[in-house]
Amino acid sequence: MTEKNEAQRTIPFPHGGIIVLVGPSNSGKTTLLRRLVEEGVLLETEMVSSDTYRTLVGDVEYLDWKGRPREEADILYSDYQKLSGLAFEAMNTVVSMRSRLGKLTVVDATHLQPEYRRKYIEIAAGHDLPCVAWVLDVPEQTLLARDKTREQPRGRQRVKSQYSQFKRSLRGLREEGFDFTYMLKEPEAVQFVRRDNPLLADIGAGIDVIGDIHGCYDEMLELLGELGYAADEAGLYRHPAGRTLVSVGDVMSRGPRSLDTMIFWKRHVDAGIARMTDSNHGWKIARYLSGRNVTLSHGDENIAAELRLLEEEAGPEAAAALKEELKQFLLSAPSHLVMCRDGVRRLVIAHAGIRDEYIGRQSRRIQDFCRYGDTDGTDAAGAPVRKEWYTGHESGELIIWGHDPRPYPAVVKNTINIDQGAVFGGALTAYRYPEQEFVSVKARRDYAEDPDSPLVRWERGRFAPPNLGKLVNGYSVFTDAYGEVAVRGDYVKAAVDSVSHYTVPLEELVYIPPTMSPTPSVSADESYLEHPQEAFDYFRSQGVTTMVAEKKHMGSRAVLLLFRDEQAAVSYIGRPALGTIYSRTGRAFFDRETEAQVLARLNADLVQAGYFTRYNTEMLLLDAEIIPWNLKARELIATQYAHVAEAAKMDREHLLIKLRQAEAAGRDVSGWVQEMEAKLQSVQVFRQAFQQYCWDVSGLEGIRIAPFHILAHSGQSFFDHSHIWHMEQARLLAGISPLFLETEYRVIRSGADEADTIKWWQGMTEDGHEGIVIKPETFITKNGRHMVQPAIKVRGRKYLHIIYGIDYLQPDNLKRLKQRRTSKKERHALMECALSVESVNRFIRKEPLERVHECVLAALALESDPVDPRL
Repeated sequence: MTEKNEAQRTIPFPHGGIIVLVGPSNSGKTTLLRRLVEEGVLLETEMVSSDTYRTLVGDVEYLDWKGRPREEADILYSDYQKLSGLAFEAMNTVVSMRSRLGKLTVVDATHLQPEYRRKYIEIAAGHDLPCVAWVLDVPEQTLLARDKTREQPRGRQRVKSQYSQFKRSLRGLREEGFDFTYMLKEPEAVQFVRRDNPLLADIGAGIDVIGDIHGCYDEMLELLGELGYAADEAGLYRHPAGRTLVSVGDVMSRGPRSLDTMIFWKRHVDAGIARMTDSNHGWKIARYLSGRNVTLSHGDENIAAELRLLEEEAGPEAAAALKEELKQFLLSAPSHLVMCRDGVRRLVIAHAGIRDEYIGRQSRRIQDFCRYGDTDGTDAAGAPVRKEWYTGHESGELIIWGHDPRPYPAVVKNTINIDQGAVFGGALTAYRYPEQEFVSVKARRDYAEDPDSPLVRWERGRFAPPNLGKLVNGYSVFTDAYGEVAVRGDYVKAAVDSVSHYTVPLEELVYIPPTMSPTPSVSADESYLEHPQEAFDYFRSQGVTTMVAEKKHMGSRAVLLLFRDEQAAVSYIGRPALGTIYSRTGRAFFDRETEAQVLARLNADLVQAGYFTRYNTEMLLLDAEIIPWNLKARELIATQYAHVAEAAKMDREHLLIKLRQAEAAGRDVSGWVQEMEAKLQSVQVFRQAFQQYCWDVSGLEGIRIAPFHILAHSGQSFFDHSHIWHMEQARLLAGISPLFLETEYRVIRSGADEADTIKWWQGMTEDGHEGIVIKPETFITKNGRHMVQPAIKVRGRKYLHIIYGIDYLQPDNLKRLKQRRTSKKERHALMECALSVESVNRFIRKEPLERVHECVLAALALESDPVDPRL
């Protein structure tokens, strides 16, 4: 407890918490608060008064039992005690509620007894807030004189009794547990001030948060260069845009240059161009520099060795001065930082994480949590067992943390871990905000040389099953292409059920083909629902100058994961295999026997052509269409399309016969006859539309695979390659194996190209083909910071009979269909594309199964979000 008095003339308010006024009646508590309100340093709403709550509860502030007969006085006294008890109960409820929100509350009551004061100390501690006592120590004669002027005087005897009780209670006040106690003998001479919360800062021009450095000084400077920082004449690293550097702590220990790193951050924090949070190693080194008996381990001993070397080179006096400076610097580091924009919390930075209810507050418990995280003892090897605190994050801020090394940035429920184990040979990572981008540099070597380092343990557990507990209630995935993609818990549960019962094994499920949106606007041509011109206009409006139009095969979407040989699969999926083929919902595409035949044939053809050797790869990942359509849609065709067509044909033929009979009998039904003839023709078109895509398959004969995205080879994805490149690669594959089918395509750069493509589309679709897919030249295209649709499908008039029904071209039907809304489908297409890119990139980097699976599961979950299936 710290005691201060009027000699200092200035008393600061805590940023949140409880201020307990202590003093007998007439000591000036209410007068002081009124003055502070008038001065603008206290809000009316920050005050609670026992007198006010007596009035709220019982309509009176005070019951006077003086001068009454004994039997009346006893009753009035009992009523006053009951009233006071209820008033304090209501008041303390409000104090607790305000404390839960982290607000400041000043309690105006006498608080002459320790048990009354203790209640507020407990409330404040329960909400990790300070509790401060302002003690108004006014002479007894002053109290008596003031009582005479009150509208409802308490009486001489009561004032003297309170004063005596007040003086007795002061003896133990210091030991009661207040964070600060201020003795106010002349409160009118004291200046009270409100200061900004030091945990809060403005994002300003942007911030760059750097993960655990651990003395990797050279990697830190390399990373700063990647981020655009450069040293000025004083050796301070500044960003030309005025961005701020932030460290999540643990800048020292284990690595080779801890002293240089600590000095760097101290200089930059002192200059106001950087910030650093407290951390477990920082706290230990601060105590060591304070002369405390601290056991230096886990690389902390390297700092002691560096200090001894400094003392030898610079002398004891210089070494002692530096130790004192570093000690003060480390001790002053905040438990966490809250970065705001326009007064709203956006980003929270804490070394080992933070609970929602701790954000913006400071206490010993919060400080410890931010240093060490949520732990539950140690395991058999003595390593801490870390609890997943981030699964409970619901308050909306993005939390950036380190402390627990992961091979890659881990994004869970709007939290991001950016400790990538630089000192263990991993990488040093920075997170840029508001850009929401990661920048990393590879460590030059494994400085810690720990055979059981966290990164080693992560690799051992790479194929461990995902922890569904942190996913089933909803979560978010941070993608490079789209940013954060959030999925709701009810959709995740549906996806989990599908993965648990129906899909291929998790380790093989590495990519979910994203959905495609139809044209964002309907065709102006009254005879078309979809037309290529709408797709061209959309991409032109997004700044796209080159497009690729690909023939859309009427088959079923499939993913092919192919390995050079069975042993090559072990490092990717954990067991020997030639590969796997699955549908866009993750289910096995073929029965086991057929899949084995297809994989064996493709492998033999690729090996014979030297594909794996030529491209120095152990695997090939393809996004493709497998035809014929009836391979996967046989039941749908038999139970829906065929029956509908047959029933409609019989019904309309019968009606047409009856109408012609009526016409022959002289009835005027010519209009009905023409209408029925047109509807019968629509039935014929409908039958031809789906029958054209079906043929019998025997073994491998008749099966064709049309790849249109060559997604990845070993260690490399191809999302940065143009679609022209993908089409040419698909052509090469068609020359390698008869199972592969080349896809026709057109490149569109001019208006003439657009016209030629429209003619190509019209001819193709009138022959009964499904249509085309129009894409920007590159897989991921952005207009500013926003993703452009990766693909737009334009289906033909005849084919759309399958989707929208036999009579969809009837004028009234077509008019209604032109009002369809595609915005949700477009949004899903963007998010699923970003997730698919992210999952493949994580897979080829051989990240843990859980990291790949969270992308795949999110894509499947989005498919559970209902969207018009006809789009």
